[in-house]
Amino acid sequence: MSSKNDKFYLKLALNLAKQNEGLTNENPSVGCVIVKDNKILSLSKTSISGRPHAEDNAIRFANTNDLKGSTIYVTLEPCTHHGKTPPCTDLIIKKKISKIVYASNDIDERTANKLKKVLKNHNISTKQIRMKEITDFYKSYFFIRKNKFPYITAKLACSNDYYIYSKKNKNITNELSRKTSHLLRYKNNAILISSKTLNKDNPFLNCRIEGLENYSPTKIILDKNLNYKKNLNIFKDDIKKCIFFYNRSNKKKLSVLKKNKIKHYKVNLDSQNNLDFTEVKKKLFKLNINYLLVEGGKELTKSLIQKKHINQFFLFKSGKKLNKNGQLKIKEIVNQLNKKFKNKINLDIHLNEDRVIYYS
Repeated sequence: MSSKNDKFYLKLALNLAKQNEGLTNENPSVGCVIVKDNKILSLSKTSISGRPHAEDNAIRFANTNDLKGSTIYVTLEPCTHHGKTPPCTDLIIKKKISKIVYASNDIDERTANKLKKVLKNHNISTKQIRMKEITDFYKSYFFIRKNKFPYITAKLACSNDYYIYSKKNKNITNELSRKTSHLLRYKNNAILISSKTLNKDNPFLNCRIEGLENYSPTKIILDKNLNYKKNLNIFKDDIKKCIFFYNRSNKKKLSVLKKNKIKHYKVNLDSQNNLDFTEVKKKLFKLNINYLLVEGGKELTKSLIQKKHINQFFLFKSGKKLNKNGQLKIKEIVNQLNKKFKNKINLDIHLNEDRVIYYS
């Protein structure tokens, strides 16, 4: 099969992998296509929650049991190790698939660069075709594996004249922008805000796209002195999906968290007398939170950008100005973004008069 066809099937596999990006826990989202005699026999991807793997799904749900002599295309090299499930190569060998074409090497040391050795005595050939778009797709997974931190996305919504708050205008951006921002909540394990934002805005922090409500993220609150108010909206939802980080113990507030079995962790302060965010990240990683969305206010966002905690940033910018009705201008943050991030892209998303600027 020509290299042109190989790339076509790998791009198809990439499109499949993108569907579950951020939804597969500690495992990467992988796309898989099985082909024989130029006919597609199966299309699949890693399941939500990370298991079964894409290769497993593709083999099990193929439109034929006879996969002998077929080629399997995967975005990431198949696993060769025994973890919570058997290695994907076992099933590939069992089904007598004759060729594996993959784009990117895994950095998981249990699997990395072991494919040829495992398949050596089974008459299965391998071919790697490196593709930039697939390598770029796995940059978040590689970051998480290498650093043992969550991959952090941040977002802000502002008016055309860079205000993020208005007493007269509840919504600064339009409905399309808000729905797009809720897709970010869907694609991340958890969402983080400060207690200041929590008490001021009293948000629900859920995903309010119809059909995706069950994928609402875990709610992370940075509350140094446990100053959270009573009867907050986050407590009206699944309180088991709330986590508080604090430093000074307000005994009354702490007892409420304990009584309601809400997770809470005491962390140290940094040199600026804020909660040590590196310590927070380490704890979140141990809690299996790999993709974190920050929807903080002005000060938290500014601090995290300055300290290089943010991996990518989405700025939702309204087409309308607030003028005298605007409060909390973020022009300084925009200047930070332009300075700290190498790439700046105006995303081609149709949001009427609004637009999204992406930084990475």
